[in-house]
Amino acid sequence: MAVTILSDNWLASVKKRHWGIFSELNVLLRALDRFFNIENLPISKEAVTGRNFFEEISAARDTILRIIGLMDMIIPEGKKNAYWFQKFAHSKFLSDKKRDALREELYKQDRPEKSLFLLYDSIVNLKGIITDILRTEHIPYLTYANIGEMVGREMRENLYFNPFRKDIDPEFDIIENREISQVVKGIRELEMRKCVSVILLHLFRFLRYLRYADTSTRFGSLNPSLLIILLLRSEGAMFVTYLDTVSRKGGDEGVRMLMRAISYQFSMEAKRVFLQELKEIFKNRSPQYLKGKIENSHGILKNLAEQSVVQLVSFYNPAIKGSDIFDTFLTKREQSIRLREDILILERFLTLVEREGTPEKRVHVFDALRNFMLYFQSFTFKLLRYDDYEEFISFFQKVFALNREELKGKGFDKLKDKMRQFRVFIGTCLRQISDRAELADVPVDMKRVENSLGQYLQ
Repeated sequence: MAVTILSDNWLASVKKRHWGIFSELNVLLRALDRFFNIENLPISKEAVTGRNFFEEISAARDTILRIIGLMDMIIPEGKKNAYWFQKFAHSKFLSDKKRDALREELYKQDRPEKSLFLLYDSIVNLKGIITDILRTEHIPYLTYANIGEMVGREMRENLYFNPFRKDIDPEFDIIENREISQVVKGIRELEMRKCVSVILLHLFRFLRYLRYADTSTRFGSLNPSLLIILLLRSEGAMFVTYLDTVSRKGGDEGVRMLMRAISYQFSMEAKRVFLQELKEIFKNRSPQYLKGKIENSHGILKNLAEQSVVQLVSFYNPAIKGSDIFDTFLTKREQSIRLREDILILERFLTLVEREGTPEKRVHVFDALRNFMLYFQSFTFKLLRYDDYEEFISFFQKVFALNREELKGKGFDKLKDKMRQFRVFIGTCLRQISDRAELADVPVDMKRVENSLGQYLQ
């Protein structure tokens, strides 16, 4: 039976037809492994020993189910059925000696087909173990850590599907933009050319990861997307270390400053995502909350990677624009204009709510304000500075917690005080944004601000 399943070389042709499935499988295997490093989780480390890891293991299970689903798409139906029949026959009819011989044949991994079936078998077994463990409803840290050890061992012992077997994997880590390739080839200093190549390959790898964490194109559980975002905490930290190493090398001072700038941006945005946006994400598991947090994190990280690519490439060739590389790219200037205008609209809304005399009119403006704040959360939050983020989050939570009836009574007096304080804060934000170099010659388009405000008030 092993001969019929493992002897012919069918995997190469499948890979040509379904590269995207193999790419996603590679990402999810990396994400699952890194998920079991406690340092990559956005949780408080002080109470780890007494923590219930039920939600974390549930997230791992959902990711395992996605991995199995991908492998089901890769393995032809006939070979999969024959494999499961062989497993059944092994357990029922063969002697221990014959079972050992068949296992040994599989463990040779002298062809990728054997590695795939070995991984498939391990992941399916792991799913069964985790499903049973979840029935206990209380999972201590030691169990979580032990499962992580099993996951890591199975991956690293797999010859063909170990996602960590190469630092740069030419099968998946590729840059298809020819202009970027020409820029890299044009760097005269050999060592710096190599460094820039590595940096760009990692940035495009991050964008490949994020492609599979886009909740707008995903169905089913959001947990696999969450694990991919958390994977970027691990790989982003290693990336920053590499940038810092490059920035200390000899060569052009402008290049070293650029590396330090990209490193700083990655460090700050990592704080925004993992210390603010996803902080204790496993404590609030409502689908809408989780979806919003993943989308915000995805937007921040995608924007960060794209901006870094454009910064690096335009340093060597200023003629290349962000829109030449990414279809929906917004320059820093465009982002600053949008941020300034949206905060101005928010400020105008707060002034209108305060001024409205009758409760009915006040409620109408308040409803429009909340609709605008929903937009702001989805599209503008990712443009805020790390230092401003907490104030915006805190105020938005207070506004969304207030119902319409409270707004008509004493609740409005409490809200007015909070709005006044917040208006002072965003006034400072607006001054800081207006001082940005990219806005030095850009006046505020108040007509556009008023038109946007009017659309929400209709």
